[in-house]
Amino acid sequence: MRIDRFLFFIRLVKSRTLAQHIIEEGHVRVDGKRVEKPSEEVRVGSIVALPLHDRVRIIRALSLPSRRGPSAEARACYEELGIDEAKPAT
Repeated sequence: MRIDRFLFFIRLVKSRTLAQHIIEEGHVRVDGKRVEKPSEEVRVGSIVALPLHDRVRIIRALSLPSRRGPSAEARACYEELGIDEAKPAT
């Protein structure tokens, strides 16, 4: 599944356009490799790290959703591995 669709379907971003913008900035990683295009693939078991709301969220894909459903359904598709606080620039 495309990384932009995955992020939208699991409700981490409000739109695919916003997901594409975050990806094109070059800060999203899948399995430790920087994602350069929104069309890059996410598979079950992939580790995704991305910056959201001044934090870095790290998640593992447990399943690939077929739609953007309710939040409970979306949360069942990934496991939160960690949230790192962004450090302010000094």
